[in-house]
Amino acid sequence: MKVLHLNAGNETGGGMFHILSLLNELNRSEFYLGVFEQGEMHERAVNSGIQTVLFHQKSKFDISIIKKIILFINENEIDLVHTHGARANCYGILIHRFADVKWVATVHSDPRDDFMGMGAVGRLYTAANKSALKKADHLLAISDRFKNILTGFGIPSKRVSTILNGIDFDKKLPDPYERKELGLTGEDFVVIMVARLEPVKGHKIALQAMKKVKLAHQGKVRLLLVGDGQQKEVLEKYAAELGLEKVVNFLGHRNDVEKIYPAADLAILTSYSESFPLVLLEAARAGVPVITTDVGGVDKLIPDEKYGWIIPVENPDSLADRITSAMEMKTSGQLRDMGRKLESYSKRHFSIEQFANNVYNVYLKLLN
Repeated sequence: MKVLHLNAGNETGGGMFHILSLLNELNRSEFYLGVFEQGEMHERAVNSGIQTVLFHQKSKFDISIIKKIILFINENEIDLVHTHGARANCYGILIHRFADVKWVATVHSDPRDDFMGMGAVGRLYTAANKSALKKADHLLAISDRFKNILTGFGIPSKRVSTILNGIDFDKKLPDPYERKELGLTGEDFVVIMVARLEPVKGHKIALQAMKKVKLAHQGKVRLLLVGDGQQKEVLEKYAAELGLEKVVNFLGHRNDVEKIYPAADLAILTSYSESFPLVLLEAARAGVPVITTDVGGVDKLIPDEKYGWIIPVENPDSLADRITSAMEMKTSGQLRDMGRKLESYSKRHFSIEQFANNVYNVYLKLLN
């Protein structure tokens, strides 16, 4: 079996780590990664020893690379193409038509929200992506909710498999930062949110909740926002309007998140849409309890409130209440116990080995 994974290559978040983790776990002699842009993802893949091919595009609309990809498929006797992301999905239609391969696509996010806030252009891209997904031989959904979305598009259920993310819980992690290295003190209650600064991640809800917590409590509370994106200036201005200049730290895009998590007391995610967020698994690996909106497959990670909290989407009051509860639990020593329970539960159910085996079994079934 030979498999070519395709992605635009401009991923820097969960999608990138999903693809690289999968390829690092699978048999590298059978798998290739093809990207269209030379960025962080390409660099990480090469440094990891993944067989990586750059199908360089002059622009996002340069479809001449289709010919290059098909030539590569034929020369290397590729059996299956696995696309990730809207651009790769749309190219998948032409590749599938002109090359003798099976085609699998992973749906990392709700296709209806991928181009949120982009107006008519966004609606055009969304329609193209949905049309492409309907043509794939098989789809991998990163949560049952996403599977339901896809079947709602008219895609037969038998052509969609739910496969939840996994990470390497046995990975040797670097030494964590001391709080003072991040401008924090031992008395601070530290909340971390790792997410691109994009509308779908709901950062304004997090900021509204932090204002409520700040007003209600005299204790020091800090919010670390890790990530970059088109809303950076908007969110910095909004935080200032809420009087949170001394509460919120915008850390930007970081490659050392594993060293930052242990400095936090709590991780939050306020997204309007997610699949099965890797950032929550990373928090769990660090033993950090989480609060997340009710999106994707988060109920599989947090089956009840012994492991963390699930709150409604776009509800700053609920988020503020849970942060307050976490602050009280820290005082009583219960919060650390919750983090340990989440870590143990996640390690048993969401290992990288389980994740990779599930994907590989889909390949085998499809090719046989």
